[in-house]
Amino acid sequence: MEFKINFIAIGVAVIANFVLGYLWYTPLFGKVWGKEMGYDPNMKPSQKEFVKGIFYMLLGNFLCAWVLAHNITAWQFVPDVKEMGKISNAMSSAIFTWLGFYFPVHLGSTVWEQKSWKLVGINAGYHLASLLLLSFIITFCN
Repeated sequence: MEFKINFIAIGVAVIANFVLGYLWYTPLFGKVWGKEMGYDPNMKPSQKEFVKGIFYMLLGNFLCAWVLAHNITAWQFVPDVKEMGKISNAMSSAIFTWLGFYFPVHLGSTVWEQKSWKLVGINAGYHLASLLLLSFIITFCN
């Protein structure tokens, strides 16, 4: 079998994930998230900080989508995995990645960083939604 990564799907996933992050942390949960983080609601980042933040967010989105695409593609070598269907494969890759790599970090932040469960819920929820979005785009574009 040939190991193919669809970079157009990764590009679409990066942009879609960026939009999801904007929606999640601005109109949906922005005020609550900012309060839980202890941010002053009147504080605005400088233009330099804003551009730097967008750059790093896009870079992080790319790395996440690229690694997840490799993960999804690697699992296609497992016998009978294709019989599960694309929806099941996308859900499994997102949920198991979140459960094994993201959620434990969020759990630790409640104790070691003294973050509230509300903040953990917002951040962990975003990461699950993000992985689901990325997984569906990558899976259905292959």
